[in-house]
Amino acid sequence: MNAIMTRKPDFIDLLSDIAGEFTANAPLAPLSWFRAGGAAELLYRPANRQALAACLAALPAEIPVTVIGAGSNLLVREGGVPGLVVLLGPEFAGIERLAANRFRVGAAAMDVKLAVAARDAAIAGFEFLRGIPGMLGGAVKMNAGAYGGEICDIFVSASGIDRQGMLRQFSLADADFSYRHSAIPDDVILTEVILQGEPGDADRISARLAAVIEARSDAQPVNQRTGGSTFRNPSTDLADGQKAWELIDAAGCRGLQLGRAMVSEKHCNFLINTGGATADELEALGELVRDRVQQDSGVDLIWEIRRIGLPAGHPSEAAPLLKRGRI
Repeated sequence: MNAIMTRKPDFIDLLSDIAGEFTANAPLAPLSWFRAGGAAELLYRPANRQALAACLAALPAEIPVTVIGAGSNLLVREGGVPGLVVLLGPEFAGIERLAANRFRVGAAAMDVKLAVAARDAAIAGFEFLRGIPGMLGGAVKMNAGAYGGEICDIFVSASGIDRQGMLRQFSLADADFSYRHSAIPDDVILTEVILQGEPGDADRISARLAAVIEARSDAQPVNQRTGGSTFRNPSTDLADGQKAWELIDAAGCRGLQLGRAMVSEKHCNFLINTGGATADELEALGELVRDRVQQDSGVDLIWEIRRIGLPAGHPSEAAPLLKRGRI
């Protein structure tokens, strides 16, 4: 384990009066769907928005801050994550129905639960969220989408706390959504989002949710240790309209293995931890896939999985995985 992960964080005493739960050297693998990776130097579960703001304001500017969610589209490198890692808990997961087919939703609410709440309220437009197994804050930051819908279709506004502990507000124009991207600054931790759908029929919405569940189960390795879609679908003309999985398949990467990491046979834009894979193996396999796709089609795939932290040991130490005859 990287040395920075084995000592008491030298900044922890500055946060002693802040409400919430602090854990030094906290393992993050259990919080990642890959079940791989290192520890957080200091993991913080804030008690409320005021405590989060106070924590960020008290933290020295040189201490990095990383926020994580459900871990469904996350790769934590083996060397761990230096600085403060923020994990929003149930206090940030409320779902409140407002007038005009709107919801006020905490950033830690699961996308799936919001889809069900919208069905129960007979509000349409949220069905696509049933196919996105993460928390709303992360979905907003990356304009997550699936099955014909995107966050930008239902977004009204959002609020969050910036690195200086100040409250920030974002309108639809401020968010400036594009494919798998928003203009909401990286240093802002979203805490609450307002979303709006349209009047719908609960039975039709239920049928749509069932269709999304079936489609996801048929096409994706839903019962394996994976991190969701590994790469974004390319927009370059070189892709000739092909999706990431089609380019990966054409490059001969379906079922490709590196150590205990594998490209899914069922959907080759998914990486699988077959049992005991390290985060470095998973990332190295992803880079190998990128190399082969680039050589085959000229397309440079862009990671959709969020990768955080430091590789085990020296940053170049992951590279030899490609040279050990385990492909």
